[in-house]
Amino acid sequence: VTQGLPALLRAQKLGKRAARVGFDWPDAAGARENVAEELGELAQAEAGAVSAAVEEELGDVLFAMANLARTLGVTPEEALRRANGKFEQRFRQVEESVSAVGGDWSACDLEGLDALWERAKARDISPAE
Repeated sequence: VTQGLPALLRAQKLGKRAARVGFDWPDAAGARENVAEELGELAQAEAGAVSAAVEEELGDVLFAMANLARTLGVTPEEALRRANGKFEQRFRQVEESVSAVGGDWSACDLEGLDALWERAKARDISPAE
């Protein structure tokens, strides 16, 4: 698999190549369990506060997520692109709400911002959600 590919696309292709020779989960449940396992390892690395270990484990989580996407028949790059767009749209709505009450972000606590986020989220519920 070409080294120069973007990392997410390369992870998808590496997983696909391994699957072709039978090194794969029988279904998405196995890939999902692998994601959970990798998240557990990330939590352990965080507890140890060693940045190199955290980076390594986070990479494993991202790789596992690319494989989960593949087993679900989803292109991870496209899924992430859509999630980015959705986040941007919702965050713009939060920004507009904060601006409407004076624009002072420091006066907003996390609970209030979360309420604005949930309101933005409720406005744009798509059939996929």
